Amino acid sequence: MAAPAAAGSGEGPRSPLLDDLMPWSVRPLRTGRPWVTAPDAGSLRARWERLVRAPDAERERLFGPTRTRGPQTPVAALPGQSTGTGRFAREPGPCPEPVRILHGPFDEQWLLPDHRLIDVARPELWRVADGHQLFLLEHGRVPQDTGPALSVTALLPDGHSPAGRPGRIRPLFRRPGGGEPNLAPGLLGLLRARHGDAVTAESVLAWILAAARRTPDGCAVPLPADTARWSAGVELGRELLRVQLRGARDGERPRLPGGRRPYVRAAVPPAPSELSYDAGEQVLNLGTGRISPVPAGAWEFRVGGVRVLEMWFGRRTAAPGAGGLEAVLPRAWPQEWTSELLELITLLALLAELRPRQEELVAGPEIGVPELRAAGVLPVPVAARRPASVLDHQEEGPDGQFALL
Repeated sequence: MAAPAAAGSGEGPRSPLLDDLMPWSVRPLRTGRPWVTAPDAGSLRARWERLVRAPDAERERLFGPTRTRGPQTPVAALPGQSTGTGRFAREPGPCPEPVRILHGPFDEQWLLPDHRLIDVARPELWRVADGHQLFLLEHGRVPQDTGPALSVTALLPDGHSPAGRPGRIRPLFRRPGGGEPNLAPGLLGLLRARHGDAVTAESVLAWILAAARRTPDGCAVPLPADTARWSAGVELGRELLRVQLRGARDGERPRLPGGRRPYVRAAVPPAPSELSYDAGEQVLNLGTGRISPVPAGAWEFRVGGVRVLEMWFGRRTAAPGAGGLEAVLPRAWPQEWTSELLELITLLALLAELRPRQEELVAGPEIGVPELRAAGVLPVPVAARRPASVLDHQEEGPDGQFALL
């Protein structure tokens, strides 16, 4: 099986980089304080209540001021959210409704969507996050990493990387409502001329998800010159997309074929402290709790060199710092965490089963960088790397002032 030539190797047609095919990207969010995210929404509401009820000096400590945010910092509204812009110390207001986010790869958690609490919230992402949007996540690269280079979500992602240098967040669309694909200008036209009018922004995303490969120069995407290979890759990419979206588009949660599914064989204890795997029995042990069957592919699935199931479990059982708001957690392991774990096991098992098909996809003639340059697709205009102007209304600025747009 021939691998695609590295983007800068000078051999063969040279595969274009993802950074050129989806030119607008955003860096990960920086919350600045760990207590604004949690695996359950109830803990966030309890943390808020503890914070607003605390005396002034205690509130300052619990808030966790940074150079960017503190209780006296005025900020603009977070796009799409109705939280206050008055200084937190003066008027904290009611607890904002927690929103579901993707915390790093495959870990769905909750966030308090209050701009006064988040150091770098990336408002440009919030402006285009809606029911039409999909976000492609480019994972941080680490040596000898054999895990996927990319993943996709319909949730707002924070872009957290479990190891290595943080990756990038690439929205599929530059405007709300699925307007203006975040693709190099002219790319859709070129692919339609080669593979037919059925090529859409989402099918390009599906191909990228299936075919992208890491290279020393970045994430490369071989573009097939033959339509049969394009169609096969798009079909595979749509399967990857369906699994990772967890029913966000069609309402159907991922399921293993043939009626296989992991079950709880012994109840998870109130405070499981250890996670282990029995490969012979295909059993996942959470303390005295037992879940099976758990395919080996799910247990071994890694991103950035980190085992996803261990990372997910560790985030829910790690001992928090004493006295901080992050110590406000459920008193016992919630039932919904077990349900989420069963779904995650299924998702990882399905992705592991699809990996061999991804590896078989890369060989064949390509539409390389020279052809993309000849067609005017490359180099990408500078404006395509910037956020689109999407403001058709006023956004509330600091202390309730409306910005002049």
